[in-house]
Parts: sequence; structure tokens; C-alpha cells
Amino acid sequence: HALHLCGLKPFVERAIAALDTMRSAEGARLARYLEERFLIIELAVERIAERAPMRLIEQRDRLRAAIRELADGVALDDQRLAQEVAILADKLDVAEEISRFHSHFVAVRATIASPSPEGVGKRLGFLLQELLREANTTGSKANDASMLQNVIIIKEELERIREQVENLE
Repeated sequence: HALHLCGLKPFVERAIAALDTMRSAEGARLARYLEERFLIIELAVERIAERAPMRLIEQRDRLRAAIRELADGVALDDQRLAQEVAILADKLDVAEEISRFHSHFVAVRATIASPSPEGVGKRLGFLLQELLREANTTGSKANDASMLQNVIIIKEELERIREQVENLE
């Protein structure tokens, strides 16, 4: 009986080696896929970062024009108007979200490049939640069609990544 089991040992060892090779290849393919998805997200974040300052200027000018039209020739308190514009700019500012996006991208790349012995699935899952939080906050502050379009791209890519990360160890 032991002789019969010893004869199986080389087959089992080869099967394990083939499985390890297959898992390594699949892991490399998945890492490339994730890199591609995160690059799409990074580019969308960059477009948002480029658009944000111009959008603030446009919002400021729109607010000023609307207030002047409502005032209908009545003298306006320029200091009060400046305060309102500053409050609006603060509400619409996405610089903090952009900064956190970049921090999360660094963490994602480090996780993919140097997986821990416990696996990368949990860590990437957490980072995806953080990225989604930034996307939602950016979307709520956007008030701009171009920026919202990029937020949608980010959310779609995060969902694609989430589907793959659920299968990771």
C-alpha cells in the first residue's frame, strides 16, 4: 500500500508545481489588469485636477453676474460679495480629495508590487473603499459636467477592480 502511494508522489508534486505556476501567471495577469484600471482612474483624477481651478473661476463669475442682476443697480457691498465667493470656492474645492487620491494610488501600487504573506485582497478592498469615498465627495462638490463625467469613469473603474479583488487572496 505504501509503495502505491510513493508512486503517486511525483504526480502530486508535478500537479502542485503546475498549480503554483498557473497561479503565478494568473496573479501577473491580474496585476497588469489592475494597473491598467488604476491608470484610467489616475488620468480621470488628473483631468478633474486640471478642470477644478477653471470651474471655480466660472462659478465665481456666474455668482457675481447673478448677484449684480438681482441687485438691479443697487450698490453692492464688494466685501460681502467677496466673502460669499470665498465660501462658494471653499465648498467646491476638491484639492484635498485630489491629494488623498494620490496617496491612495501610492498605497495601491505598493500593495500590488509587494503583496504581504496574508494576501492583497483585504488591503486592496480597503483602499477601494477609500477611493470610492473620495470619488463620492469629489462628485458632490463637482457642480460641473466635465468633472462629473470623470467621477463616473472613476466609479466604473473602481467597480471593475472590486469585482476582480473579491477573487484575490
